[in-house]
Amino acid sequence: MENMEGGGRWGSRKETFTAWCNSHLRKAGTQIENIEEDFRDGLKLMLLLEVISGERLAKPERGKMRVHKISNVNKALDFIASKGVKLVSIGAEEIVDGNVKMTLGMIWTIILRFAIQDISVEETSAKEGLLLWCQRKTAPYKNVNIQNFHISWKDGLGFCALIHRHRPELIDYGKLRKDDPLTNLNTAFDVAEKYLDIPKMLDAEDIVGTARPDEKAIMTYVSSFYHAFSGAQKAETAANRICKVLAVNQENEQLMEDYEKLASDLLEWIRRTIPWLENRAPENTMHAMQQKLEDFRDYRRLHKPPKVQEKCQLEINFNTLQTKLRLSNRPAFMPSEGRMVSDINNAWGCLEQAEKGYEEWLLNEIRRLERLDHLAEKFRQKASIHEAWTDGKEAMLRQKDYETATLSEIKALLKKHEAFESDLAAHQDRVEQIAAIAQELNELDYYDSPSVNARCQKICDQWDNLGALTQKRREALERTEKLLETIDQLYLEYAKRAAPFNNWMEGAMEDLQDTFIVHTIEEIQGLTTAHEQFKATLPDADKERLAILGIHNEVSKIVQTYHVNMAGTNPYTTITPQEINGKWDHVRQLVPRRDQALTEEHARQQHNERLRKQFAAQANVIGPWIQTKMEEIGRISIEMHGTLEDQLNHLRQYEKSIVNYKPKIDQLEGDHQLIQEALIFDNKHTNYTMEHIRVGWEQLLTTIARTINEVENQILTRDAKGISQEQMNEFRASFNHFDRDHSGTLGPEEFKACLISLGYDIGNDPQKKTGMMDTDDFRACLISMGYNMGEAEFARIMSIVDPNRLGVVTFQAFIDFMSRETADTDTADQVMASFKILAGDKNYITVDELRRELPPDQAEYCIARMAPYAGPDSVPGALDYMSFSTALYGESDL
Repeated sequence: MENMEGGGRWGSRKETFTAWCNSHLRKAGTQIENIEEDFRDGLKLMLLLEVISGERLAKPERGKMRVHKISNVNKALDFIASKGVKLVSIGAEEIVDGNVKMTLGMIWTIILRFAIQDISVEETSAKEGLLLWCQRKTAPYKNVNIQNFHISWKDGLGFCALIHRHRPELIDYGKLRKDDPLTNLNTAFDVAEKYLDIPKMLDAEDIVGTARPDEKAIMTYVSSFYHAFSGAQKAETAANRICKVLAVNQENEQLMEDYEKLASDLLEWIRRTIPWLENRAPENTMHAMQQKLEDFRDYRRLHKPPKVQEKCQLEINFNTLQTKLRLSNRPAFMPSEGRMVSDINNAWGCLEQAEKGYEEWLLNEIRRLERLDHLAEKFRQKASIHEAWTDGKEAMLRQKDYETATLSEIKALLKKHEAFESDLAAHQDRVEQIAAIAQELNELDYYDSPSVNARCQKICDQWDNLGALTQKRREALERTEKLLETIDQLYLEYAKRAAPFNNWMEGAMEDLQDTFIVHTIEEIQGLTTAHEQFKATLPDADKERLAILGIHNEVSKIVQTYHVNMAGTNPYTTITPQEINGKWDHVRQLVPRRDQALTEEHARQQHNERLRKQFAAQANVIGPWIQTKMEEIGRISIEMHGTLEDQLNHLRQYEKSIVNYKPKIDQLEGDHQLIQEALIFDNKHTNYTMEHIRVGWEQLLTTIARTINEVENQILTRDAKGISQEQMNEFRASFNHFDRDHSGTLGPEEFKACLISLGYDIGNDPQKKTGMMDTDDFRACLISMGYNMGEAEFARIMSIVDPNRLGVVTFQAFIDFMSRETADTDTADQVMASFKILAGDKNYITVDELRRELPPDQAEYCIARMAPYAGPDSVPGALDYMSFSTALYGESDL
């Protein structure tokens, strides 16, 4: 206890305490003059306690002896102690002996208990509550700044502001001056004594002349103002409660509007995007299809990720809103038809299905166009070669030179025709190849199929015509064959060997110039091997060429020797040695070109293989990393290390590390783009595709955001319901114990066991808590209940924690239920009672009363939504606050 000296602030405190005691004792028709003297016998002390408590104390001793006085004082001290007050170092003997310090200490204890202790504003302590009340009441007044119970009151303006706030007609506050504290203090003291029945407990000169006025004296005097204006304080408390409830409703309504708009925008975007993804109109060129693929990459890289975040944020906002509604005893939010979270998830699933189909279609179309371009080029090449060969053949077959030819010439013509037929048969395979390629182009829906078909048809028609003409000419030659002599066998041998060799060279030139398309190193190696095998046949072919040229040289020798008139040409063939040599030289030139083309393609396939391995090396790291993070987040969400704030910080650190990993995903996207641009369609080095990584990454971001939101909602629930960290840990431990599959949910039987383990008696009173059970007690409880008792009560609980009848209970639903069972909350009846106070105990309230007692925006909120009051005691403009209060909690419609 503080050291009390005779003068100074102790003298001021003594005067204040004396005045306070007299303000109560005068109700019993008595007063005191000297506080330590008049309380020595204990009689007036007991009387004071009876007046301020409204209770009767034990009968006092009326004797004059010291023992009688000590007995009376002890009865007073015992009564004070019975009210939960600890009396430290205060004994009856000191009071009877007139110890001023002990007496004042005892009176201060009485003031604290009966005048100050019951003051509470926003659940603060008595002293803090009284100070907060003073600050709120004086906040609108200039030059008033209440920060304590000593120097903040020296200028007197604080006392005057308290009076003017509640009774403005008693003081003209505008005329007061901060530099005239004595006038201000005396004005306040005089008005309080005259009109508020608050005695002068303080001395103005003493307050002004003291550097630090006595805090306990000021508190005692200010508490009298609080009790004097208790009626107004009661109305203010009611108004505060209503404002709090209305603010919650306004905030929830705004959250509902925000959800509806965000849901509508997201669904509209999905509605616009799906038709684009479902458009499978093919393009005619590779360039156009690659542009479509690039547009799709931009969609996945730029347009979709923000929508993924919006979808995740929408779910978080929905969960937060539902939590706030549960915490404020409001009905659950039901979005407009078609805007449920499940509707958005279904639409999102359709979007992703369309994405998958669109990308597969794009790649298949690119493969098809690549194949078509190759086939079309091959068709044109073979057709051009064939058309060049057939040029002039019809005219040759239509000649009738055999009619005027000599016998030798006829024989020559017949042999020549046989050589032609051999050449014609050799070309049959090429015509069939041309027709087969045209057919394949048709089956693959080549855009220029009409021109291909027309050209193919022309070749086939011409081929049929050549066959018919050939047959007709043979018949004509055979008819005159008997008239002809045997032609020179040497020319015939030349012609027979030159024709197939010439055809072989043409085939070789065609093969050497043939385009190719491969996708792997193995395929290009196969082409290279075939080419090497072809080069190995060149020496034998050269021998055949020399042999054929030798035959021609032999003919020349015979002509020169025997002066045969051959007119300078071989009558059996048009293939000259110069043509054979020219084609042979061309074949030799094409071989190194083919070597270079195969080498370049081999290098390209090696580059593609490096791209595959580069992508696989990263994907094989990122894929398991994402799975590991998903598992770690799951473990964090069920662990109980530290407080919920610790878990939240831990999760946010995880979220930061996950976001920091995004550049690796972007790098992998870049490698994936290189693979697609290189037209690589498979990768044997990894089982992970870019789509797997994208989906896993999006799920990881969504999971960490949802988990953080769940912990935030648990913090909201804990703080709103007053759940301690120990209780939260107890709830989590019980939940985890029965969540044996670590799914984060409990089945009905697991949930029932969890409730019983926490002492929740399902079979009887749902509010009865029996304490924790160990495993054996729990089994015994189930057996004693027959495991079928309390099914109706348990069904009621399940309808609360699982309203959608999914068959599982989440931890958040479990916490909401337990907090509802263990904590007090605002109710419609409490809000109704608060309105009744503002209405002056009437069954209705007026517009003026609402605007006077509530802040402007909340007053207008009530006026706009309250129905007119229709009771028998109604007056014009009366509003029904009762139906409005029940509507706030979902018991009727606003």
